[in-house]
Amino acid sequence: QVQLLESGGGVVQAGGPLRFSCSVSGRTADMDYMYWYRQAPGKGREYVGEIRRSDGHKDYANSVKGRFTISEDNAKNTVFLQMNNLELDDTAVYYCNGDGVGTNYWGPGTEVTVSS
Repeated sequence: QVQLLESGGGVVQAGGPLRFSCSVSGRTADMDYMYWYRQAPGKGREYVGEIRRSDGHKDYANSVKGRFTISEDNAKNTVFLQMNNLELDDTAVYYCNGDGVGTNYWGPGTEVTVSS
């Protein structure tokens, strides 16, 4: 069993930065990939980015590429989503997702509101 818990949400002005954390506990070694997704009001869940835990390879959605960065602190079992130059369209609930062979876990989400 794996538990994920996001933190760091809040209200931020457009153009500003914010960093989310995803604390991973339990059978963390089972997680091969860690993802970030988001869901804006009235919209479906959208892929944001990922990190492959074996080699640190990362990938991002085009909408956030160059502005968002995923990183990981293995010692603390934490995955981060650094968001810079936030835009109004980044307003959403952000979810951490862990994926392994035959397993998939979601955190409860943390929300950011980007204001003008």
